[in-house]
Formats: sequence, structure tokens, C-alpha cells
Amino acid sequence: MHDNGDLVGHGGDIRTALVIGGGVAGPVVALALRKAGIAATVHEAYPSAADGIGAWLGLAPNGLAALATVGADAAVRAAGQPVPGVVMADGTGRQLTRFDGFPELPATMTMPRDRLFRALTDHAVAEGVRFAYGKRLVGAEETAAGVTARFADGTTATADLLIGADGIRSTVRTLIDPAAPAPEYGGVLSFGGFAAADSGIEADVEVAPGTMYFAFGRAFMGYWRGPDGRLIWFAGLPVDNPPSQEEVARVPAAEWLDRLRALYSGHVPGERLLRHTAPEELMAVGRMERMPSVPHWHRGRMVLVGDAVHAPSSSSGQGASLAIESAVELARCLRDRPTYGEAFAAYEALRRPRVEAIGQSAAAVNKVKAGKSAAPGPAFPPPEEMFRALHFHRIDWAETVPA
Repeated sequence: MHDNGDLVGHGGDIRTALVIGGGVAGPVVALALRKAGIAATVHEAYPSAADGIGAWLGLAPNGLAALATVGADAAVRAAGQPVPGVVMADGTGRQLTRFDGFPELPATMTMPRDRLFRALTDHAVAEGVRFAYGKRLVGAEETAAGVTARFADGTTATADLLIGADGIRSTVRTLIDPAAPAPEYGGVLSFGGFAAADSGIEADVEVAPGTMYFAFGRAFMGYWRGPDGRLIWFAGLPVDNPPSQEEVARVPAAEWLDRLRALYSGHVPGERLLRHTAPEELMAVGRMERMPSVPHWHRGRMVLVGDAVHAPSSSSGQGASLAIESAVELARCLRDRPTYGEAFAAYEALRRPRVEAIGQSAAAVNKVKAGKSAAPGPAFPPPEEMFRALHFHRIDWAETVPA
């Protein structure tokens, strides 16, 4: 049985929630729900919080502002490196445009993904949020009184609501809509790596501190100087028929590095960065993917948040920030609307236009990276124009969500 939310009175009658997924959106939505007076337990499929080396990501000023709503911004800033500047160039080294950030906003922070997970988890635990590990969701049943999640270990949990923060391969998404779209491949395999901090790289590649570089051309590469002096880079290898993640992992790093060096031969500075990268410093991230438009964000007592419903691909630089925004906005809607059905509808109406516009923009960039579209030229839009709507977006927690 799936009720429509009308059985619940004022939003304050929602007391408990199950959050599925302990990545970025999960801890933040649990913190925001707690602020709204709703107790949430985060159920994570893996046996422990994420640790170890992972791909790097950026957290933009809008994401930091949303984190401040739940008091997690300081913890995340302590885990990251500020990179306020952006330089865009072509594959010959010719600079197209430069942006040094908006002076009234904080700098974008970069950090390994697992470090962000850890910072958010530790902060949430310190605030009283409960985490349950080894809980892989396999099903859920609704009644007029609540929703019960079933986990692979045979256990169950029941609450008023179930929130799917379980990533781009969301199980909750398929429970809400078995016909929901799958992630969309962006045309490239993603790689990252570290170029050694030595005299050779200093002579070969000039990198100003606190600046991220994007070099378009026959192939794309982004890079910046990390806190330890090494150059951190990310790049794409266009592949029409992508291997699975398991197949990617089986290929030796040296073989991937050879293929990347062949692709970036003559690219400035890709050729030089790869020359200074050892196989053991290469990260094979896998297929660059995004979520196309998801028809159903919620059904009954279940709702989606973060990458489970609007992963925009790493080309946007907004994946984590959008997930955090949506987590806060969902909690605000549940706080203010009289039924959870109305709260879910208000949440979708507030978030869908923004996240889909950003996702479509990232898809266009993916085509450039995959060699399916011309690289940006001298008419590259001014960075202030590109970043203003992204970075200045704010969620006013004190404002009541309108009908």
C-alpha cells in the first residue's frame, strides 16, 4: 500500500526518517532534518565510513553556504584546500580567460572525496546523528503508519519516511520507479593522478598557487598544485564502448598511462604532466556519468536526494554542492509543509529547474571532452557570467517554504 501523504497532519508530525547512503547527501540531510526536529538514522551499505585514497572533488561557495546551515562548513574547510582562481586555456597553452573568484565569496575548496565523507560523518556523529553500517538496502514496504526498509543482512528498520541518498546507482530510485532511467555515459573514461613535485615539473609546467587550470583542445585536462607541492590532474580518455568498472580495474596502470600519454602527445601541458606521473600515482576513476532527467523524485513515503536523483557529472564542478543544497532544501520543506506529500512536491519544484540546467550544461562539456563537439574558443563566456548563478545561490533556512 502506498499512501499519498495526506494521512499525515502538520509537518511537525513527521518524527523519524531512514536515510539510505552515507556519502555526501546522507549525513547532510540527517543534520538538516535534526535541525528541523526530525530524527534520522543513516544506513550505509559499506562496513565502515569511507577511508583511503579517492578521486578529488571541488566544493563551491554555494555548497559551503548550504553546509553552514547545518554547522558543517568549518569541519569541511579544515579538510580541504582553497583554490579560488580559474584559468581556461586551449591545448596549445594559450590562455582564453581567467577568473579569481568573487571577492565577497569564500574560495572553492578541493579535497579527496573520502576526506569530505569523513569530515561530514564525524561532524554528524558529534551532533548526535546515528549511523548504521553494513546495511545494504534490498527492499521497502509502506503502510499508512510508516515505511520499513529491508537490508541484505536480514534486518529491518521502520520510520515515518525513507530518503534515498544512495548515489548514482540508487536502489531507492528503482523502488520509487522500476522504470527510472539509468546513469548516462558521458563518452569518456575519467582518470586522475599526481605529477611529482620535482625540479623537472617546476620547469615544465607553471602553476600559480590557489589556481585551477582547464586546458581544452583535442583532449581535456584540469590541474592545480596540491598542498604537498605535487600537481594534481584529472583527464578523460574518449571511449565509445566503455568497459565496466571491474574491467577498468583489471587493466594495469602502466597500460592506461601509455594510452593517456599517446592521446595527450603535443597537448600543453598534458604531455608534460603525464611524463612526470608514475603508474602508482594514477587513479583510474572509470566512466564519467550523469543522471538524465528523473521523472519521479518521490512516491508515497520515499524521496530521493543528491546523486540518486540529479548527479550532474564531474564536468559541472557542482555535484557535491548540489547534493548538499538539496539535502538542506528537503529538510526545510518537510519542516514547513503540512503533509510530506506537499513537502516532497515543494522540494522537487524548488530543486528540479536548477539541477537539470546544471546537468545539461555539464553534458555539453562532456561532449567537448569526448571529442564530439568543438572545444571552446576565444568567445568563451566571461567566467563571472558562468559562475554567478552557481556560486551565489543561497537557501534561506529562516524563510518559510511557500505553498
